[in-house]
Amino acid sequence: MVSPMRKWMPLALAVLVSPALVQASKVPSQPASIENKVRHELLMLPYFSVFDDLSFRVDGGTVTLFGEVTRPTLKSDAENVVKRIEGVTRVNSQIEVLPLSPFDDRIRLQEYRAIFGYTPLQRYRLGAIPSIHIIVKNGHVTLRGFVSNEADRNMAYLRANSVPGVFSVTNELKVEG
Repeated sequence: MVSPMRKWMPLALAVLVSPALVQASKVPSQPASIENKVRHELLMLPYFSVFDDLSFRVDGGTVTLFGEVTRPTLKSDAENVVKRIEGVTRVNSQIEVLPLSPFDDRIRLQEYRAIFGYTPLQRYRLGAIPSIHIIVKNGHVTLRGFVSNEADRNMAYLRANSVPGVFSVTNELKVEG
């Protein structure tokens, strides 16, 4: 038979320890930097995809947005979420909205299949936002993002060049590390 003392001991310890945990959780954490908040907000945009590219620069309270997007609403959404971040006083948007074109849309899909349908490159399509971005403007393709090694960088470029109807491919992929 378990003594009454042993039966209530865990509860007594929990009551004694709980105030210490509550106090520890009240310790203020380091505030996230504006850069981290901007990065987070841009990555959380609902229509941000593999066919868009966004980047930014922070100078004090001024955030400058760069990149190309396929939807005009994505440009305005990016501007609006960054404006609401605490510490941001001004947003300078240099985001370009890519032309709406069925020709470019066809190239985007074929590029996606050529790159991410190739088994050694399939791992780069994992995650909410793939690490390789395919920017298509008037039949010209630009690859941006990060890959693990030079061989993958070159293979993505070769696969992108294999798509018919593409005028040129610019490889701006960077090797991590």
